Amino acid sequence: MNFKLEICADSVESAVNAQIGGADRIELCDNLFEGGTTPSYGMISAVRNNLTIDLNVIIRPRGGDFLYNDSEYDIMRQDIEVCGECGVNGIVIGILQHDGEIDVDRTAKLIELAYPMTVTFHRAFDMCSDPFRGLQDIISSGASRLLTSGQKNTAKEGAELISKLILEAGSRIIIMPGSGLNESNIAELATITGANEYHLSGRSITDSEMTFRREGINMGGVTGISEFSRKTTDPQKIKNIIKILKMI
Repeated sequence: MNFKLEICADSVESAVNAQIGGADRIELCDNLFEGGTTPSYGMISAVRNNLTIDLNVIIRPRGGDFLYNDSEYDIMRQDIEVCGECGVNGIVIGILQHDGEIDVDRTAKLIELAYPMTVTFHRAFDMCSDPFRGLQDIISSGASRLLTSGQKNTAKEGAELISKLILEAGSRIIIMPGSGLNESNIAELATITGANEYHLSGRSITDSEMTFRREGINMGGVTGISEFSRKTTDPQKIKNIIKILKMI
């Protein structure tokens, strides 16, 4: 089985660890707890300078829904130009209309602007009103890849729809399962879907080196998210997943 592994990373450390583990490509994001937003210029440049593998960058100006006003759309255009200047290989976008349809016109314009970078349509697709009509719209817009969890919280739950989407897409677009994939379920998902590309984070918890710790305060106002630990990509987890995929 020929496959590619894309690792979602939010830091230089995670991106480099993914490369060490054998990943084929990085999807660089900020604010992963919100599903990912566009990282800073400094982050994009630093990660690009520390990688030899492909780098894709998410273009998402904020968390929340995928219905963007004109100001937000203009931000997306500017961020795409920055990515081109930094030598990024691809961008990751997703725009919907009020009724849950894919915004084909704006998507196509961003794809044209991004050229020659490749374009992945991200999991905004999982919030669209009709997956098969959405698939056709994304193909017609010119995207080269679709990241999806099969319109479920995890790709394992959405495996049946992912399999159908892969059959429907044929060679017209790459369908890449993502969300909740790890060493315990990647083999099952690969067997069910037959996908050639997979998206995951492969992270482990890293404890802070701070010796003084002010307890009882959450900087983001969200309980359960500690300021004294962070999640970083674990190269051994990536190696283990690649080994599993090679055995299928």
